[in-house]
Amino acid sequence: MSADIDAATIDAFRRGDDDAVRQLYRVYSRLVFSIAYRVVGDRSLAEEATQHTFLQAWRNSASFEVGRDPAPWLATIGRRAAIDIQRREARRPTTALDDAPPDDPGLVAEPPSAELLWDAWQVREAIDTLDEREREVVRLQHFDGYTHQEISDRLGVALGTVKSRSFRAHRVLAERLRHVMEPDGQR
Repeated sequence: MSADIDAATIDAFRRGDDDAVRQLYRVYSRLVFSIAYRVVGDRSLAEEATQHTFLQAWRNSASFEVGRDPAPWLATIGRRAAIDIQRREARRPTTALDDAPPDDPGLVAEPPSAELLWDAWQVREAIDTLDEREREVVRLQHFDGYTHQEISDRLGVALGTVKSRSFRAHRVLAERLRHVMEPDGQR
């Protein structure tokens, strides 16, 4: 057992004492990190495994025996945590950034212009002023991509009701957003 950890600290750790957990972390985090790093080969993943190790140790602290050296126990938890993270990462499909097409939606794009942001805000504001039932139809149709029939099924209302709510909502939106729809020179 490390000279920095005594039986009283281990006993406090077993009771879930925050200070004792911090003390164990200060003394054994380098050991756990080095084991995790050997398994995953990546600094950020090893750090994640180290954090997960001490979280698991804290959750299972009551099962640790006073008088035992915590190093082997923490090392075992750390190795298992690193293996779990390595398996999780292996399941994730990855592609080199250089291989991604320029139009890939996951790539960072230039921010929209202030004018486009203003227009989007105007549209959201106009939608928010609609009757609740009409707003729901617009949301399902335009934001969630449902057809009128799918909206009818989802809301449990007749197809004609969905169509009439959609028509009314779009008529109101067209009126309220006329200034957004006008050609650029007439704004």
